[in-house]
Amino acid sequence: MTRNDSHVIGLDLSSESISGGIGNTSDLFDLQYLQRLNLANNSFNNAAQILSGFGKLVRLVHLNFSNSGFVGQIPLEISSLTRLIMLDISTVYFLGSPRLKLEKPSLRMLVRNLTKLTEIYLDRTEISAQGDDWCQTISFSLPNLRVLSLSYCDLSGPLHPSLQMLQSLSVIHLSNNNLSGPIPEFIANFSNLTSLRLRNCQLFGTLLEKIIKVPTLQTLDLSNNGLLEGPLPKFPQKTSFQTLLLGYTNFSGKLPNSIGNLEGLSILILGSCNFTGPIPNSLIIDLPFNQFEGQIAEFPNASSSSFAFLDMSSNKLEGSVPMSFFELRSLAVLDLSSKNFNGIMQLEMIQTRHQLRRLDLSYNGLSIETNGSYSSLPLFPKIYSLGLASCKLQSFPDLRNQSLMFHLDLSNNQIYGEIPNWIWEVGNGNLLYLNLSHNFLVGIQEPYEIPSLDVLDLHSNQLLGKIPVSLRYIFYVNYWSN
Repeated sequence: MTRNDSHVIGLDLSSESISGGIGNTSDLFDLQYLQRLNLANNSFNNAAQILSGFGKLVRLVHLNFSNSGFVGQIPLEISSLTRLIMLDISTVYFLGSPRLKLEKPSLRMLVRNLTKLTEIYLDRTEISAQGDDWCQTISFSLPNLRVLSLSYCDLSGPLHPSLQMLQSLSVIHLSNNNLSGPIPEFIANFSNLTSLRLRNCQLFGTLLEKIIKVPTLQTLDLSNNGLLEGPLPKFPQKTSFQTLLLGYTNFSGKLPNSIGNLEGLSILILGSCNFTGPIPNSLIIDLPFNQFEGQIAEFPNASSSSFAFLDMSSNKLEGSVPMSFFELRSLAVLDLSSKNFNGIMQLEMIQTRHQLRRLDLSYNGLSIETNGSYSSLPLFPKIYSLGLASCKLQSFPDLRNQSLMFHLDLSNNQIYGEIPNWIWEVGNGNLLYLNLSHNFLVGIQEPYEIPSLDVLDLHSNQLLGKIPVSLRYIFYVNYWSN
């Protein structure tokens, strides 16, 4: 360690593939002038603990350990870093993997001296505290807090009124905790609130219209709260919404026409609720497994929309597919399966959707046409998953340029002749699922080499000859009725 090294004030070692542990005698702890330390996105072999030596870096203002593989108890010495403004010890938790803990010290002991904190991220840390305890701890110890991120922390509820003391709060992320109560009315009083995520928190009651009308709110995630109910309230003329996630809740009734006021919205998911009636013409959304009905009109200004996901599967919609769907420049997922759409579509119309990764038009009344004996899809888009089951296809679309595809369903069509030998090379030989059942196929074009599929379904065709033998790694194969 040189004299110049000892005066380092910032050290960013994020995403450097650092592994192993850090000893308490490390030169790192001699950097007494260090104000910013970032060790995020490394891998300490899921065995290293956060050492007490970090408590020596008393000038630290920003400390980031996120997703670095640290496990075990967070040391009490972190609480001596009284100048901290931002503390991030969040981790990505995989089932069965060890986690960080706050037991001794507890959350109260950790933050009691960190009164300057404006941002705290402890996601997926085992805290296991009751609602009145952790709420009051945060409220009285961290009066300047703007970001509160404690998702997957084994917290209990309901949310205590003491939280309303934190009038600077802008971000509240408490998803996947057992908050077990209604959304408190005081949430609407946070005048700087931009993001509220309460996914899968056992919330119940009715969504307050005041929450929707918070003018600064950009992200609202209340999904996976099955007892949260009521109709959607009227949306104000001017909102900041960019993301609205209400899937797997008990919201019901018709969508208000005012939902079209959400002009800045890029992600809206209302799937698996109890909505009924027509879809407002100004809306493009993700809303599978509802009871929507009727036709969908063309969407205005589709080419300028930033929507990436369009899932309308398993509703009662009918009529023709709006061509404006295919003008969405950021479209990555289009799922229109299991409905009553009808009419004729040219498969080549997706060729300009360079971002498209999943397309499913299965089980409609659609007739998908291809040009020539093999219709060639261009190099773009690079589709991962293609579902064209029951689409009245009469020939194979040429998918030889689709190097990323792993899921292909062309079942229940009117495809005649041999299975082309290039089909096994789709996805550069990495195809995992192939369903060609219920067609009029008579054989397999030679020569061929079948890759290590997970699923191969060729049943209900007119196939003759020998059964392919290179199938030892396939989990499911069906040749029935040939």
